[in-house]
Amino acid sequence: MMGTRISEPKAAREALSELFSTHERVVFFGGAGVSTASGIPDFRSQDGLYNQEFDYPPETVLSHSFYERHPSVFFDFYRKKMIALEARPNRCHEKLAELERDGVLSSVVTQNIDGLHQRAGSRRVLELHGSVHRNICRSCGAVYDAAWIMARGHEDGRGVPVCPVCGGEVKPDVVLYEEPLDERVLTEAIEEISRADALVIGGTSLTVYPAAGLTRYFGGDALAIVNRDATGQDGAADLLVTCDIAQAFDF
Repeated sequence: MMGTRISEPKAAREALSELFSTHERVVFFGGAGVSTASGIPDFRSQDGLYNQEFDYPPETVLSHSFYERHPSVFFDFYRKKMIALEARPNRCHEKLAELERDGVLSSVVTQNIDGLHQRAGSRRVLELHGSVHRNICRSCGAVYDAAWIMARGHEDGRGVPVCPVCGGEVKPDVVLYEEPLDERVLTEAIEEISRADALVIGGTSLTVYPAAGLTRYFGGDALAIVNRDATGQDGAADLLVTCDIAQAFDF
């Protein structure tokens, strides 16, 4: 049976503030909708990447097999659509960092690859799908940040970045379709969610697996979902918030 449903920002702020103040170990599980207020498009909403026109569907470009077959097209898409160096944390990122500093928020488990949680000050962030801020040489393991990728100072004739140390191909440390999640990160995320007394899910449609399946490990007493659109798990929520997530966390 669905719990309390809130669509008004002021009421959402009050309800979330009460949830955090009455629980000792809260975990936030977030997705692309957390960063839309920072100017980064999500995937599945009306204005999301999957509803924009490209030569190839985004889910095809962002697959391991496509990366191997068409690296030049992949990196063109990666630079234009996946890296957003100008993006800044919004109020949701900032509030989560504050709650962690206050000892209320245990961790952030995120499907995002933009690094905005860390930029806002969060320290305990589990990145299920990796990060654009880590790009690793497949030969020697040297690591390069997103700014290095965007500078395009070291690449071959196809536009594929190459390591200035050894000449190897540099691949983003992001989980592509057809690739498994990092086992260590996945295990830590399961442990965090299973130990939480409250789980706040935000900005995710809960349709991408295996990440969306992590919610089944939650056994605490309060589940909140903060998402503009309906999810397949709304019926299990004690608190359902449908207003803008950055406004909801402005408390």
